[in-house]
Amino acid sequence: MKALWNQQEPRDNKAWFRLLYQWRGSVIKAIIPRVLLCAIFSLVVTIFYENGIDLDLPLESGIVPSIVLGLLLVFRTNTAYERFWEGRKLWGTLINTVRNLARTIWVTIKENKSDDRLEKIATLRLLIAFAVATKLHLRSEKVNEELMDLMPLVLYEKLKLMHHPPLEIAFWISDYLQQEYERGCFDSYQLTAMFKLLDIMVDVLGGCERILKTPIPLAYSIHLKQLVFIYCFTLPFQFVDDLQWLTAPLVSLISFTVFGIEEIGVEIEDPFGYDPNDLPLDKICETMKMNIDDLISLAPCVRYDQNPINDLIAENYE
Repeated sequence: MKALWNQQEPRDNKAWFRLLYQWRGSVIKAIIPRVLLCAIFSLVVTIFYENGIDLDLPLESGIVPSIVLGLLLVFRTNTAYERFWEGRKLWGTLINTVRNLARTIWVTIKENKSDDRLEKIATLRLLIAFAVATKLHLRSEKVNEELMDLMPLVLYEKLKLMHHPPLEIAFWISDYLQQEYERGCFDSYQLTAMFKLLDIMVDVLGGCERILKTPIPLAYSIHLKQLVFIYCFTLPFQFVDDLQWLTAPLVSLISFTVFGIEEIGVEIEDPFGYDPNDLPLDKICETMKMNIDDLISLAPCVRYDQNPINDLIAENYE
């Protein structure tokens, strides 16, 4: 039997080394000024020490602060990643729900007149518009040209006046479903199923808004930054007696680690923006658009003996 699918490409064993030197997506650019400041300060402390000014502290004095700061950084990073992962799950749910609702609308709703097909296509494009409007809403951006090709001009102009565009689009979709139900194009059970899928889409919108509008408490963020600052700027006094001129390189390495972990938490706590480590919402919306375009290119009802997949299966079983 011929293989229906090609095997996956082998994993690139050199990817680890490429990531090691990759600049894009890292937090180096954001933290390098702070690391350099710590290095310069450490060098100044070393110069004073070499000139006979006793500035050293016992090395043991940093053990407890190190443990406390480590626990705070772990909590900060875990909390930020939990928000990032919840955002990704919500958008994954949105992808699947849009696909299911589009497929149900395309196959279930009967076409009783010539314009019914065009109305169905317009509604499927509104599903993509909902995702795009949600993306813009989460980024605090106004309705723009991304939505212009997904709906009639009159709706686009009306949408620009709305305070909450995604909810308005959801209303248009539900209005279409109710209208088609009243025309007898499908039964009440199918209407309930489609409304349930639409409710899930609105629930996803609410979940994303919850992440966006519930930031890490400001007092916690301020206190953590103050502790990181104090910790990094007391390190030279702990190391200078033992390391002398090696103090600055070691402090730079430690501050690079601490500032980097703290900055990663800051960057991923809001996963809907444009940072390199944020969710690829533009690509996700483009994927949904391609899926809907593929669906529209198919006939809503295909008899089994006319289904092209059967020819493919028969060919591979010869």
